[in-house]
Amino acid sequence: MTHQFIKPVELAKSYRLLNHGPTVLVSSAHNGVQNVMAAAWNMALDFSPAKVAVVIDKSTLTRELVEASGTFALNIPSRAIAKLVLEVGHKSGREFANKKLDALNVPHFAATSIEVFLIEGCVGWLECKVIPEPHIQKTYDLFLGEVIAAHADSRVFENGHWKYDVNTPQDLQTLHYVAGNTFLTVGSAFAVS
Repeated sequence: MTHQFIKPVELAKSYRLLNHGPTVLVSSAHNGVQNVMAAAWNMALDFSPAKVAVVIDKSTLTRELVEASGTFALNIPSRAIAKLVLEVGHKSGREFANKKLDALNVPHFAATSIEVFLIEGCVGWLECKVIPEPHIQKTYDLFLGEVIAAHADSRVFENGHWKYDVNTPQDLQTLHYVAGNTFLTVGSAFAVS
């Protein structure tokens, strides 16, 4: 992955990274333990301050790390890493003695604002601080986060907008999980006047 294409995204426009409903990878870390999981149930909530929501099941290592650290990152994977998305989605960090990233060779790099890592091969990244809502976390497994930093691949997201058209390489398209190991990808954008 070339980091030359990773550009900051204005926080007030960061909701647009999720607005089209992509599957995300939730990365988490605490006290030297790192983990990543796939999550199809996520959404943007607000733009000022930027907020997101994601479902993280209480049985996961990711949940344990997010609750302990108070932070997480939402990574928006591209078609190029669809196989990796399925692998991390089907395997628990506990299966690998909390060394899932190493065991699955998940390429990653440091976040800019939190003690969590970001996944290479993605086209968007949202670094988040948990907004504590104990009732909804416990009852619905729903976590709210304030986006404190956002980045996107400038080849497909620029000036606060996705740039998908017929010339966009397929490997840079976002993933949208359906079921049974099947994804959809985004098509070309068009405007209505």
